[in-house]
Amino acid sequence: MQYFSFSRLLILALWLASWGSAYGASVALVLSERSAGYLDIAKAVAADLERTGLAPGEIVQLTAAELPAGDSAALQVKVFVTVGSEALRRVLALESRTPVVAALLPKSGFERLVREHSRRPAGSVSAVYLDQAFNRRVELLRLALPDAKRVGVLWGPDSVASQSSLAQALQARGLALESSLVADSGALFGGLKAVLEEADVLLAVADPVVYSSSTIANILLTTYRAGIPMLAFSPAYVKAGALLAIYATPQQIAMQAAGMARQVLQGAALPAPQYPIEFEISVNEHVARSLGLKIDAKTLTERLQATARRP
Repeated sequence: MQYFSFSRLLILALWLASWGSAYGASVALVLSERSAGYLDIAKAVAADLERTGLAPGEIVQLTAAELPAGDSAALQVKVFVTVGSEALRRVLALESRTPVVAALLPKSGFERLVREHSRRPAGSVSAVYLDQAFNRRVELLRLALPDAKRVGVLWGPDSVASQSSLAQALQARGLALESSLVADSGALFGGLKAVLEEADVLLAVADPVVYSSSTIANILLTTYRAGIPMLAFSPAYVKAGALLAIYATPQQIAMQAAGMARQVLQGAALPAPQYPIEFEISVNEHVARSLGLKIDAKTLTERLQATARRP
């Protein structure tokens, strides 16, 4: 006779408790994993929903690994809020028409996952993208680096679909696009070298083949040695050596995602996927000085916000 270990019994009990509570829940917060960043967003989403009238018992929190396949108690909730790519992947695999608001993944990754689950009804999946709109990023480039005329970009398999959108945003401001397609990690540094030979600035566009924990240090070192500044999408990249970054904080993303979920709970249609409304700017002052630049994060933020308010 086989016996379950105590730890397995505990896991099973917690799993059953979670899904039992889902029967009475209105919102299911599904995290890719229980790491600090994901938990912070989930906490902020729940707090905002509770602040506007949702009872704590109407919100259930689970990880992607805790989602069973096929029909489940998950179908009882009124809206999913997923945090991270794996959470969205697992929710889309469910046999469910429940609306989904995805958070903490770039536009290219979101669109790829939606394409992979094309059986989902149109308009039932939305997102607050992790990345900023190209128009906002290009305007920041114009404000921070007015002498830059050629913008370098490394595209990966996910992000290359956005090439025409960026080209239009650059052309509208009289800037040229110098880009290279990185089909796999082996082509990364050949493509980077080619782009840096032509560009005045490197615009980082999120793509897992190009930018990852295993590649970013060498990318930043190469751009620094070439004297080419980088506009990144993460404050961590600024700490590591990028000149500046524009990004939404986890709290800003959480508030926007909660607002979208609240519209569904109030009976409205699921809003369309959208870029972050709010943003922050970080500057690496050491890198700025080494490049002979004088830029200030607060001033750039104020100027960029002012351009957004223009009629």
